[in-house]
Amino acid sequence: MQDKKSGSRVLIYSHDTFGLGHLRRCRAIAHALVENYSKLSVLILSGSPIIGSFDFRARVDFVRVPGVIKLRNGEYTSLNLHLDISETLALRQSIIRHTADIFTPDLFIVDKEPLGLRGEVASTLKLLKSRGTRLVLGLRDILDDPESLAVEWRRKKAAPALRNLYDEIWIYGMRDIYAPLDGVALPASVTDKITYTGYLCPRMPAAPPAMVMPELTRQPYLLVTTGGGGDGEALIDWVLSAYELSARRKGPAPLPALIVLGPFMNPDAQTAFMQRAARLPSVSVLTFDSHIEQFEAGAAGIVAMGGYNTFCEILARDKPALIVPRATPRLEQTIRAGRASDLGLITMLHDPSETGSGSRDPALMLQALLDLPARARPSEVASAGMRDGLAKVADIAGAALKPETRRTKGRVRDDKKGDNQVMRRHA
Repeated sequence: MQDKKSGSRVLIYSHDTFGLGHLRRCRAIAHALVENYSKLSVLILSGSPIIGSFDFRARVDFVRVPGVIKLRNGEYTSLNLHLDISETLALRQSIIRHTADIFTPDLFIVDKEPLGLRGEVASTLKLLKSRGTRLVLGLRDILDDPESLAVEWRRKKAAPALRNLYDEIWIYGMRDIYAPLDGVALPASVTDKITYTGYLCPRMPAAPPAMVMPELTRQPYLLVTTGGGGDGEALIDWVLSAYELSARRKGPAPLPALIVLGPFMNPDAQTAFMQRAARLPSVSVLTFDSHIEQFEAGAAGIVAMGGYNTFCEILARDKPALIVPRATPRLEQTIRAGRASDLGLITMLHDPSETGSGSRDPALMLQALLDLPARARPSEVASAGMRDGLAKVADIAGAALKPETRRTKGRVRDDKKGDNQVMRRHA
């Protein structure tokens, strides 16, 4: 039995086959919870290979399960181990279930995948359901276009899990912007479980120790970010081609650019981009920094692809933004950017190569970069509650926590020592 003196516990699962989005979302939620509740411990289950590169607050820790990666043909394979995918999935499932069994959470939050990767969380959900754990499915604002999502969820047998296992469904967005499940046939017993939280916009942290800022950040600059970078080569190529065009011709030049490639970008592509940037005095390149929020805070504008976390950070930092969304393999980014553009929150630029309708025009990107700093800030049009998702999540999570878990306002301190410290992990 769990010792009542140990307070409340929250377990968060993220399958993390690729990229940074799922991990960063779960980390933001974990930090919001421990900031709002004392005597609360949060454990994150993740398959991210770089989770150890991130900082975590006190009372937040993680268990890394063996990583997998999705191939172009849609199949999965083990990321690092020389194991068959079925063996890797069996190992992951065992670790997840055993961790949940020992940790005995009061609240279990599953990120995006109702039954986990290839159903690996199903047995854990049933175990915790039998113990009375509050089960929550957390979904980003947009998953895919309605038709594709309906087909995917039928194949994954998601509806029975939503009906029979989950107590709540949290959608990290605003219904008046997009309702991601409207295209899926769900009974009222499921739709009644849905709560829209608003976007999970992070609070600006204090500057981390030993933060090295590139020289160009001493002046106004544009931040160009691809998130994880695994699918960001087209954006970086287009931006570099615009700066190369500007260097060749007379006329106004865009602000200097700090380009963050992302840890999952192909190494050969990273090398090629760095070589091109080295010939451009107004462009600096980093491969990855886990404290990218510092670069966001100082930027005069942000150029990005439009993933969920990047969009939240644009809202949180209140920066003019140029979004170039991808259209494959999901329409998620295109839908999000389109809705945000319609509302005046960001500026969207379509990549014609994504749809096969043409090639990327450097002059078009150059003009967009020139115009960006003067574009409207999101706060000028943001609706009430849009940026309050983390506070909302912390509030509604309280119903699942033990009575002795003290509700606090703002940052909390542990009974014995300051509890806002950040624990530094090393990969």
